[in-house]
Amino acid sequence: MAPLILYDLSQLDLHKEEFSLEEIRKINPQRFEMEQLSAIIHIDYAATTVIGVKHLRENEFWARGHIPGRPLMPGVLMVEAAAQLCSFMARKTIPEIEFMGFAKADTVRFRGTVVPPSSLYLIAQAADISRRRIIANCQGICNGTLVFEAVITGMPV
Repeated sequence: MAPLILYDLSQLDLHKEEFSLEEIRKINPQRFEMEQLSAIIHIDYAATTVIGVKHLRENEFWARGHIPGRPLMPGVLMVEAAAQLCSFMARKTIPEIEFMGFAKADTVRFRGTVVPPSSLYLIAQAADISRRRIIANCQGICNGTLVFEAVITGMPV
């Protein structure tokens, strides 16, 4: 049985950006093919919850080869997108952190596929956040379906 979704996305305007891609670039250093966030659509500092989106185009760098004729977003990129979301939240919450690196992913479960063109909504809810680390429960939702979940740990690098 799939877990409950961490945040009810129907409560948000999914087209409203709290932070655009340009604003994300001021916080996260990833560029070009490795940028896995298109926008931040909600951040709740009190609940240490952030929601982002990755808008997938048909010409994503991996679409031609994973899987030819039936492109599926690689699970490792879904997890990377969640890690980037966690990094964004940690740096917005604790500005002294210069770069939050991906330390580990636990209890990763893939429950569905993400096929371009589509939008992958990412939710990260911090269980622990400090100058030393962030541990967050993360989920990815596409077309209203939970497609993955993971616990992501990040550490300052």
